[in-house]
Amino acid sequence: MDEVVGRRGRSGGGAARRAERTAVHIETARFIERNIPNLEILNEEALAIIEHNAETVLQEIGVNFVENPAALELWRAAGADVQGERVRIPRGLARQLCATAPGRIVQHARNPERTVEIGGRSLVLAPVYGPPFVRDAKGGRRYATIEDFRNFVKLGYMSKWLHHSGGTVCEPTDVPVNKRHLDMLLAHMTLSDKPYMGSVTEPSRAADSVEMSKILFGDDFVDQNTVMTSLININSPMTFDSVMMGALEVYAKANQACIVSPFIVGGAMAPVTVAGTLTQVLAEVLAGVAYSQLVRKGAPVIFGAFVTSIDMNSGAPTFGTPEASQITYGAGQLARRLGLPYRSAGAFCGSKLPDAQAAYESANSLNMGLLSGVNFMLHACGWLEGGLVSSYEKFVMDADQLGILHRMAAGVAIDENAQGMDAIREVGPGGHYLGCAHTQANFKSAFWRTEVLDYKPFETWEEEGARDTVALAAARVEKMLADYVKPAIDPGTEEALKDYVARKKASMADSFL
Repeated sequence: MDEVVGRRGRSGGGAARRAERTAVHIETARFIERNIPNLEILNEEALAIIEHNAETVLQEIGVNFVENPAALELWRAAGADVQGERVRIPRGLARQLCATAPGRIVQHARNPERTVEIGGRSLVLAPVYGPPFVRDAKGGRRYATIEDFRNFVKLGYMSKWLHHSGGTVCEPTDVPVNKRHLDMLLAHMTLSDKPYMGSVTEPSRAADSVEMSKILFGDDFVDQNTVMTSLININSPMTFDSVMMGALEVYAKANQACIVSPFIVGGAMAPVTVAGTLTQVLAEVLAGVAYSQLVRKGAPVIFGAFVTSIDMNSGAPTFGTPEASQITYGAGQLARRLGLPYRSAGAFCGSKLPDAQAAYESANSLNMGLLSGVNFMLHACGWLEGGLVSSYEKFVMDADQLGILHRMAAGVAIDENAQGMDAIREVGPGGHYLGCAHTQANFKSAFWRTEVLDYKPFETWEEEGARDTVALAAARVEKMLADYVKPAIDPGTEEALKDYVARKKASMADSFL
């Protein structure tokens, strides 16, 4: 079911119908609820072995909580063996602590129609996160700016199949490091009405995210509801640094959701084997989620797994590989056994351009995410060059393909209309179905329709300039940005947000470190 917000022409008359067809409609599909089974690649014996080994890692090897004396004290009080910065967690303790984390999270958007649920059989799609570079067909590869950031927020808002505005859709390098989070949050809050992510690059920036959210939603609402997700990466192997944990502490205390996510490049940050990597992923997630519950019992948290492998010749990360898929499927099973929402997958690729390599690798990664039971998919569109680049053209190419995930997740209807018996009877042997009543009644919604790819006859395609997919995507980017209509926001709220940003930026000197 789609929620539709936009301008509509008046009904009646040919002119009105033409206006209706050409008017700008901003559509956002509801978050996905799967009606298909998850792919479960590990049997009960394999799951039990991995879970046992992960507990052994926590108890015998331990994890490091660095430069964070308060965290060490919390662990010591909980019963862990703390020696220096090494925390060894007795078998069963982390799992016991994780049990208080909720299995399903409602993240509220400022437009209630855009509110999402993360967990269970849901799938929420969010755009690329973190690249310092951008690429487009006209300007090529370059450092990202705040204008690029705002453009990507607009594209995300305009994209029908994206449910979430995301976080650092690109890193605006023309704004000082210590201030750019303010401009980024302001863009998400005012240029879109979809849910968004908070800043994690320093605990004070997480605190700013909470304060700005209180301006947007109201103090009481934020205190009692989740309005942000935030990405807390673990420094694999098994190291929890003070910056990430400091941000987690801010968000957990404020009842805001954190994605506790190992950052795994197999062969470099984890073992080269699937089972070994899954063991380390589970150990790290158990420790991170457990710590969030020590900070605040019941704090919303998501089991994260960012997993790729490494090219043993060049040392570069690889994407869309079978081993990464196996780990993603297995991690989904482990997350479900813990009863936690699951974050993984995305439109991953190592390609430098939005080309065939990018398409193959991204398709593999997106389908893997759907079938592995992912509940929150970051990097669902726009990712290029191993995460170094946010691509305008790939953003809309990927966002278009996300419609396929929606259609696949819906499963196969088997009601009376879907059985099509009336059509089979009407047409009979040797006929065709183009004009039959069933086709006429269903043709508008029968098949998924692309808004980017070209299916025209060769002659028409050639007459229109023989454009490849990148050229078609570039044209769509241009049209979407031209058609962008800012969502309504209370003027007083917007002014208060801008005032907060201005005061905070004025209170500190610029720093690019």
